[in-house]
Amino acid sequence: MQNAQGTIDHLKTHQTYPATKADLVAECDNLSDFSEEDKKEFGGKLPEGTYNSADEVIAALGLQ
Repeated sequence: MQNAQGTIDHLKTHQTYPATKADLVAECDNLSDFSEEDKKEFGGKLPEGTYNSADEVIAALGLQ
């Protein structure tokens, strides 16, 4: 993801948890500061599941 730090910041400050993959992808799709490529990559990389924290999402995406 080209905007990895922006993704991390958003996950930590603007997302509510628990959140499913569908919740996270829907939120990502509504953000204007991320490219369509980043949105597609986010949805493609994130495994199905329910996430209880930003750290869980960041780990699942391999952004640590």
